[in-house]
Amino acid sequence: MKFTIERSVLLKMLSHVQNVVEKRQTIPILSNIKIEVGKAPEERITIRATDMDLEVIESASAKVAEEGSVTASAHKLLEITRKLPEGADVDFSLDKEKGLLNLVSGRARFSLATLPGEEFPTISEGDMPCNFTLTSAQLQSLFDRTVFAVSQEETRYYLNGIYIHEKKDANGSILRAAATDGHRLACAEIPLPQGAADMPGVIIPKKTIGEMQKLVSELLQDIEVSLSPTKIRFKIADVVLTSKLIDGTYPEYERVIPSGNDKFMEVEADVLASAVDCVAVISEKSRGVRLGIDTNKLVVSATSAEEGSAETDLEAVYGGAALEVGFNYRYLLDILGQTKGAKVKLSLLDSSSPVVVNDLSDSSVIYVIMPMRV
Repeated sequence: MKFTIERSVLLKMLSHVQNVVEKRQTIPILSNIKIEVGKAPEERITIRATDMDLEVIESASAKVAEEGSVTASAHKLLEITRKLPEGADVDFSLDKEKGLLNLVSGRARFSLATLPGEEFPTISEGDMPCNFTLTSAQLQSLFDRTVFAVSQEETRYYLNGIYIHEKKDANGSILRAAATDGHRLACAEIPLPQGAADMPGVIIPKKTIGEMQKLVSELLQDIEVSLSPTKIRFKIADVVLTSKLIDGTYPEYERVIPSGNDKFMEVEADVLASAVDCVAVISEKSRGVRLGIDTNKLVVSATSAEEGSAETDLEAVYGGAALEVGFNYRYLLDILGQTKGAKVKLSLLDSSSPVVVNDLSDSSVIYVIMPMRV
């Protein structure tokens, strides 16, 4: 195997795949990436990385003198490439007898230990009958507005991802993403793409979502999505990401979205976020803040037996009975941080019932937050 590639191209490819590779592996080859080079139908290099649940493949043009494949340390390759000068070319050659991958760039020379390319594991995709295309903006909307609510508790593994599914109602069908950790719920939706009708509801792992968020924010191109009940594949530009799905049944989350809340408050989202963040200095341990709501007035406060108290008031549009409700301030700030419009609407019932938060500029997103005793 022998080829030459531009340093900038190689760095970009390695940065796309390096997070998939776990630094501490009980299986040595999973610390490596597989490098394949070929001449047909054109001279290209393909890099593969996997942790056996997630696989990323990226290809690019290269000058190929001799075809072949090998695996080498992903993180060492990335570190070496980062330290090479901008604009440099990197020459690779494989010494099969010594089992070394040699790199030469200018006056710098490196030799890396290798493992055979044919031993590198792959995720078998199988049949993926559901296929559709999303714009980068659509995928970002679904993931960015819901991923913060994904549960971190491994015991409830079925909540460790975003639930993507088709939702049918009287107005037709939509594609909805939902995430909950039992304390808050986030839902975002887009028009159902062509080809997604009757798709299976699937739970996409958080790690997969994080990798796609990075790719989409950088590449900004349409994404081809293919899925089955057990796997999902995203293709964007020259990158293909394949992931196993979480094997579990997502709870009937719509049951926790209250429909009878009869008290409504509108407030500036950034003003409320600033007030909550300000008083939360007092409640860093308990994480509790209290919202005292009265006619066209909102008082945000926090109290701690050890630290003292804090309070600030702001204007709000409210005409119902006076009400006090407490929240985990981090959960509330997470939701307010995702709103795009100037104002949010809180729909309340009493001090102990779930509260619905709506972005008044975007009806395609809904949040629910459980109150806490403070």
